[in-house]
Amino acid sequence: MKRYVIIGGGVASIGCIEGIRSKDKDCKIVLVGNEGYAYCRPLISYYMEGKTDFDKMKYRSEEFYRGIELVRANADVVDAKARTVTACGKKFDYDELCIATGSIPFIPNTDGYDSVKCKTSFMTESDAKYLDEVITPESRVLIIGAGLIGLKCAEGIVKRVASVKVCDLADRVLSSILDKECADYMQKILEDNGVEFHLSNGVKKFENKRALLNDGSVIEFDVLVTAVGVRANVALVKGTVDTDRGILTDIKQRTSNERIYAAGDCCQGYDASIDANRVVAIWPNAYMQGYTAGVNMAGGDETFDKGMPLNAIGFFKYHALTAGAYKGERYESKDEKSLKRLFVENNRLVGFMLIGEFENAGILTSLVRNKTPLDEVNFDILKTSPSPVVWGEEKRKQILGGVV
Repeated sequence: MKRYVIIGGGVASIGCIEGIRSKDKDCKIVLVGNEGYAYCRPLISYYMEGKTDFDKMKYRSEEFYRGIELVRANADVVDAKARTVTACGKKFDYDELCIATGSIPFIPNTDGYDSVKCKTSFMTESDAKYLDEVITPESRVLIIGAGLIGLKCAEGIVKRVASVKVCDLADRVLSSILDKECADYMQKILEDNGVEFHLSNGVKKFENKRALLNDGSVIEFDVLVTAVGVRANVALVKGTVDTDRGILTDIKQRTSNERIYAAGDCCQGYDASIDANRVVAIWPNAYMQGYTAGVNMAGGDETFDKGMPLNAIGFFKYHALTAGAYKGERYESKDEKSLKRLFVENNRLVGFMLIGEFENAGILTSLVRNKTPLDEVNFDILKTSPSPVVWGEEKRKQILGGVV
């Protein structure tokens, strides 16, 4: 019986388990992870709004884990030579190992940070439950970071507290995802719902409940949320496998060690939109990387070469969707309700930004992911209103199963 160990309990681990089971029905799987089960982390802001709970957020039922040995702890040591993983003082042998340790929040080394008594990140169940306990209708909340995590936190709590202020060194919200004009669209929605921004401005120093900003201004707060960004969690295997910004993998999710695979936010895998490896920390990629790793760990032959950045963002029922890379020639259309930008390079769509109302975004995503030559589609239609009509009749028959 083959022995598999998976380190990390997130969505990549779910994919890995399902990949293994698709090829090996008679196996032993050990899952090592401090949270114990996978849940939909992007929904924790809705937990803060009282719209869901963690039982409903579970990614798979308890039945899914039947037959798996769950070790609810962090792994301490990976010994690649002995092929063992140590957790809680116990060693677990493996034939194949998958590292799915995810990412960890980046905490800036700001003077006085330790003087802040009431502080948290906003990535996990424990973070959300702590924040849920400490905020009151009188709380003044300061969020450091105007990225997706920080802004979803703001959306989740702004109606429950006295004030929410967001500070970021960048000159716009969602700076890693949107350009200035698109970011301004989203910022206004958040401001209209009570969120206050201090952009192009960082915290120089904390003094318990006071934040001294770079421009000399001061923000008084009761609760601090740090959402500056995340880093791939590679510490456990650094020196054991090759790493850069993440664990380096090929399109089969193999690392530099033939018995060790990696998947999810901890790995630096292939990005089809730039034809190179980089960390793309999003759920769909994590699952597919995990599934690919699992199939190959069990002796199958699977590749994942269609991963790319893809972000569906929503605040107060106002949405944005972005994908791929923002380079090359730009085509734009906009009206009072929406803004669309397409990015074209070397005769293919390499990325897009959609803000507001949009339909058939899956067609754009497919063109980017599959590197479809634009001379195979009607690009004039694509620029205005994407639909299956962009493909010729024969191609539509292939895609839609004969329905045209």
